[in-house]
Amino acid sequence: MLKQQFNLKLSQKLSPQQIQLMKMIQLTTLDFEQKLQNEIEENPALENGKEEIDSLDEYQEDYNDNEVIDTQEIDIDAYLSDDETPSYLLNSNNYSADDEEKTVPITGGIGFHQHLKVQLSSLILTPDEERIAEFLIGSIDDSGYLRRSLLDIMDDLAFTQNIIVNEEQLELVLEKIHSLDPAGVGARTLQECLSIQLSRKQLSVPQIMASKIINEAFELFSKKHFVKLQDKFDVDEDLLKQGLKEIERLNPKPGGALSGIFQNTHIVPDFILTIENGILNVELNRRNAPELHISSSYKEMMKGYKEAPVKNKSQKEAVQFIKQKLDAAQWFIDAVAQRYQTLYLTINEIVKQQEAYFLSGDELQLKPMILKDIAEKINMDISTVSRVANSKYIDTPYGTKLLKSFFSESLTNEDGEEVSTLEIKKILKTLIEKEDKRKPLADLALSEELLKAGYRVARRTVAKYREQMDFPVARLRKEL
Repeated sequence: MLKQQFNLKLSQKLSPQQIQLMKMIQLTTLDFEQKLQNEIEENPALENGKEEIDSLDEYQEDYNDNEVIDTQEIDIDAYLSDDETPSYLLNSNNYSADDEEKTVPITGGIGFHQHLKVQLSSLILTPDEERIAEFLIGSIDDSGYLRRSLLDIMDDLAFTQNIIVNEEQLELVLEKIHSLDPAGVGARTLQECLSIQLSRKQLSVPQIMASKIINEAFELFSKKHFVKLQDKFDVDEDLLKQGLKEIERLNPKPGGALSGIFQNTHIVPDFILTIENGILNVELNRRNAPELHISSSYKEMMKGYKEAPVKNKSQKEAVQFIKQKLDAAQWFIDAVAQRYQTLYLTINEIVKQQEAYFLSGDELQLKPMILKDIAEKINMDISTVSRVANSKYIDTPYGTKLLKSFFSESLTNEDGEEVSTLEIKKILKTLIEKEDKRKPLADLALSEELLKAGYRVARRTVAKYREQMDFPVARLRKEL
């Protein structure tokens, strides 16, 4: 039996413009610059370039204000009014026209996988083997490892390349890839990676010892059972230590080191912080971003349409197109201003909260601070602050830092004071680095050491912080 009823439901949905604005806020400086260029190329109603202006004060006031810019409705008639909006209010940039233009150089180069493919010309390969080798190289991850099984690769070669090959043939081609630089690339396990690197070294007593450890007792080595290694190979501690030092010189991630050379690792900061006479100054890095304004020619077209005595269908269609482009251009300019405003408010509040750190550079001066603290201060949503913190960098006198690194939970010390977990991590790091490596401190012992320093931290919490800092358990930190 059919039944009708009324349901009252309250829901909140983001408009397409709001979604685009959130994405724009999350963009890094380089990505944002590319976004600007793409928008200028796609929308003829949007132009870039400097215009002669008398003052930027009015824009500065809008920029520093907390008022949220409404971009849902754009009144095109405002473009055509007698008291036309000053051109500088339609610009997306608010630094002085006298300021020197600066650009940030970007490094370039070939990629890691391309570097491997270039080396294939030095190998003796049949046409089919060359195609197989290129496919294998494409399956190598950025660390330099071949994580996929040969059986899976055989299937892919058959379906995608129409190459029927058996496992032995794949092994032969993979062995040739193992001869490429950097040594160890294309290995399937850490043991194989280290073994390949050792096989390419000149034989010496320590290197022979290292090869035996890796090839014959890798499990004992990985668990750092040094006494059992001595018993297995019947060697003294000194020779075992020499072999272990040879292993320490090897690269467990051969691809990682190479990718850092060939790929662009330059970080362009989104904010620049300077200190003058004990006063913190922070500004947005917008020097490569062009000034934006509405195309005057498009506005003239709108005027011409309004003044035309007779309006035919084609003119109406044309003016509708122009109106759409003007809408999009005006919204984009407003969105850029909203982005600048959001970043400006967020970074200034972060600097204000962490003033002691930015003045001294001492990480122990970092205060406990969470996203909610900043969001409440600037009257914005936590997700907006998160987008800024997770993707933006600030250039400081102490290096370029990710904003996320300034956020931390708080713990209470024995004096009842709230301290940042970053402070505790720094002390924990110092304890681990200064420990006796022959008898490294277990998590419980580290907890006790922190208690002596006035920080009551449970063993589980110590283990969590240790893992976050990429320190292994005590047994794996043991050295001879």
